[in-house]
Amino acid sequence: MAGEKHTPVGYDDTPVLPGQPWRVHDSKRPQPRVVAPGDGAGAPSDATVLFDGSDTSGWVNKEGGPIGWTVENGYMQVEPKTGNISSKAEFGDCQLHIEFAVPKEVKGSSQGRGNSGIFLMGLYEVQVLDGYDNPTYADGLTGAIYGQFPPLVNACRKPGEWQAYDILFVAPRYQDDKLVSPAYLTVILNGVMLHHHKAAHGPTGHKNLSSYDPAHGPKGPLMLQDHGDLVRFRKIWMREFGDYDDKA
Repeated sequence: MAGEKHTPVGYDDTPVLPGQPWRVHDSKRPQPRVVAPGDGAGAPSDATVLFDGSDTSGWVNKEGGPIGWTVENGYMQVEPKTGNISSKAEFGDCQLHIEFAVPKEVKGSSQGRGNSGIFLMGLYEVQVLDGYDNPTYADGLTGAIYGQFPPLVNACRKPGEWQAYDILFVAPRYQDDKLVSPAYLTVILNGVMLHHHKAAHGPTGHKNLSSYDPAHGPKGPLMLQDHGDLVRFRKIWMREFGDYDDKA
């Protein structure tokens, strides 16, 4: 249209940003890649869908064979004594979305009630538990970085209701088998932040202190725990992420 004013898409005469090769509002800086967001039911377009409600071909048991968990009605449920399951896909730095439900019928107490776990890289556990009106040790409550840090708040829904985790995980860095940077976790449960960029002490454990020694690889599977309770999982997806201007 004649006389239409065009707004510039950037500048080439502004100061250079500290520690970056780009100027403020740099016209030559690469545009972020486009990702179609999920709609609440589906995953973002760049996510790896680990469980879509029916297909468990991307999961293995501890021996590397097919899992023995129950799959029905869009979820998979722990089958006690069949063991933990792990994703075939492995991840380092990532965004995880996973939904779970503990049994509606309340049985047991403390750690004996709706217990399972989500292990990033198969090593770093974010606790799954029926934490609704259920006293237990604080660093074992739902949302805890198990055995290390309690959640900042208890954001659990009632037993039987679906609950959603969104977790940002930054893998530890090693150089010559020596720790350079620890693992960091940001954990959101049901829309409530429980941990913000919290540095883990190392791979989590039970009744022991954690350590980054020995060193481990840069990627690992997502592992879900069989703790003997009928916990359900659905809508599991993972996004790997990099740094700004990273198009990989």
